[in-house]
Amino acid sequence: MKIALITGITGQDGSYLAEFLLKKDYEVWGITRRSSSFNTGRIDYLYKDPHEKSRLKLVYGDMTDGVNLSSILNDIKPDEVYNLAAQSHVRVSFDQPIYTANVDGIGTLRLLEAVRKMQKPAKFYQASSSEMYGKAVEMPQSEKTPFYPRSPYGCAKVYSFWQTVNYREAYKIFACNGILFNHESPRRGETFVTRKITRAATRIKLGLQEKLYLGNLDAKRDWGFAGDYVEAMWLMMQQDKPDDYVIATGQTHSVREFLDEVFGYLELDWEKYVEKDTRYYRPTEVDVLQGDASKAEKYLKWRPKVTFKQLARMMTDADMKLAKQEKILKEHGQ
Repeated sequence: MKIALITGITGQDGSYLAEFLLKKDYEVWGITRRSSSFNTGRIDYLYKDPHEKSRLKLVYGDMTDGVNLSSILNDIKPDEVYNLAAQSHVRVSFDQPIYTANVDGIGTLRLLEAVRKMQKPAKFYQASSSEMYGKAVEMPQSEKTPFYPRSPYGCAKVYSFWQTVNYREAYKIFACNGILFNHESPRRGETFVTRKITRAATRIKLGLQEKLYLGNLDAKRDWGFAGDYVEAMWLMMQQDKPDDYVIATGQTHSVREFLDEVFGYLELDWEKYVEKDTRYYRPTEVDVLQGDASKAEKYLKWRPKVTFKQLARMMTDADMKLAKQEKILKEHGQ
């Protein structure tokens, strides 16, 4: 039985990857930060299955503590390490640039060092981001497109990308970068624009909310389903040689189009409820991102399954269930 270690297991991608690997009969370990409250909501459902619970284990750790990371790897001796941990909100990275660089940038270096020092180095996957392209110099963006990050988050991810390449070439470690374009799901954090929209739209539909405040409605992104994208992560780790791959749908849609899709599905006119708020604008905007995943399709045999429309409706349906529960509680004075 293979052993996988996932940093950021309690996040959107971590939960989908844990689910995927358990179905592949892995023993899955996840690193979670120690706090005064539990943050395991996205993976709690995995514990309901006794068969999966026995193969899913959590350990406390932190990307800012290299000694701790090295100790965890030496104890668990994983075959594969998936580094998904990050301060992942681009807008927040402008408010917390040093913390973002420490966790997203130097944190990756700490983990790579821990892998290098293992008696038998594990295969290493680095969660790279389309935000590394930032002010894109060409359309669409491929593995050969130069990076031009436009945020502290993007800069930290570029640093991690090149450290991963350097450890691969300098120490012959199986280390690869998955350059994932935007990927969403019902498990997306509520501060991210897609989930913010589906959460608000369903609450507005049920009379629980009146307005939705957003930033740049003209930003265009290549949006896919997180559940599809974790399969690509795993496929990269099963290749004979490590390499870097863009994972994307190849299609772009604006925030306006996402609003059209979600509010239209609920038979609402979003223009009656949405207002712009300059607080949500970034100091340096990324106008459009579009990925070219032809390399992944050729070598990994990977293609996205969920369409933009299906994704929007999946997220809306899930948030409608939450909104209905919220309304029932409100009506009962809870």
